Amino acid sequence: MPTNGSLNRKLRMGLIGGGQGAFIGRVHATAAVLDNRAALVAGALSSDPARAKASAGDYDIPAERAYGSYKEMADAEAKRADKVDFVSVATPNHTHFEIAKTFAEAGFNVVCDKPLTFDLAQAEELLKVVEKSGVVFAVTHNYTGYPLVRQAREMVLNGELGEINAIRSNYIQGWLRTRLESSDQKQAKWRTDPKQSGAAGCFGDIGTHAYNLGRYMTGLLPSELACNLKVFEQGRALDDYGVALVRFENGALGTVTASQISHGRENDIFIEVDGTKGALEWHQEEPNKLFVRKNGDAHKTYTRNGGPYLGAAAGASVRLPSGHPEAFFEAFANVYTAAYDAIIQRASGAKFETVNTVYPNVYDGVEGMLFITQCVESSKQNGGWVKFRHPKSRK
Repeated sequence: MPTNGSLNRKLRMGLIGGGQGAFIGRVHATAAVLDNRAALVAGALSSDPARAKASAGDYDIPAERAYGSYKEMADAEAKRADKVDFVSVATPNHTHFEIAKTFAEAGFNVVCDKPLTFDLAQAEELLKVVEKSGVVFAVTHNYTGYPLVRQAREMVLNGELGEINAIRSNYIQGWLRTRLESSDQKQAKWRTDPKQSGAAGCFGDIGTHAYNLGRYMTGLLPSELACNLKVFEQGRALDDYGVALVRFENGALGTVTASQISHGRENDIFIEVDGTKGALEWHQEEPNKLFVRKNGDAHKTYTRNGGPYLGAAAGASVRLPSGHPEAFFEAFANVYTAAYDAIIQRASGAKFETVNTVYPNVYDGVEGMLFITQCVESSKQNGGWVKFRHPKSRK
């Protein structure tokens, strides 16, 4: 059995959500065990107790640790000598707060899907709980786990691009071009329901990913934003398209465009960063290439495992030899493995970083909720400028 630092065992994982018909729960379960550092041993896999227990066999969770609710799970696991080390929350937005709060207050480490909570007030309260409990809290902005995203971050922070002037971050999909939610399609139904998704639809679901990617790559701190959100499919309750303009403290400008109504587009999150010394470009649908450009020089293509020009952050995120594609599951797993290092440090009684972490954390989650809140507010003001800076943001 592989060792996890001083623990000398695999970490024990509990999963909330991910029952029959779910997508992201299976992703969490796969990514979490990819490096053989954790094992899924318990779960409350659905809000319906019968379905929760019926889904347990799909994950090889033993019957005695297949719980009918997350509250039952938190109570029972707290009493076990072999209780879970962390729980992964893979449920719709409106349920994140109570679930994460329950486990964090009980001293369990948490990995939570994004957006962090239903609204900003819940996010701020959850932040206080996490700070008081001292648990490790990761948020699965999984695109930060790609090796070449981490390479781009290292290059920017090392000054290779000079001063950053502009960020163009986009997340373009087409799957909600029609009212798919009207056919009771599970993934579309909750994402377009204000009672489950929150104040924003497309911008809450994928716009937050695009914004977070720019923040992670550059480390620039925002100061204000202006935004227009729009519903193009008549009768839909939440936005399916939006554009935001962000002013950063150093004077840079950033744009965030998110769409779920663009014909033929699948899962195209892509970003360009312009600096005074150079520029870079990365596409999630071709994640193993990073394009680096400088006026007067030949354009460069960095590959995921391409040689000594890659920094330590990218190298530590790679599992396969050159030419073998790594993508979504591996990036998700990189978020998990970085959080595992902190979980082990906490279990060993050692100090661990909580704000400026390799993995997205609760502070990033709160900033994401502030982003959604201020985008909605600006859009209500017909695109007026609103303040946008959380006092505890990562640097």
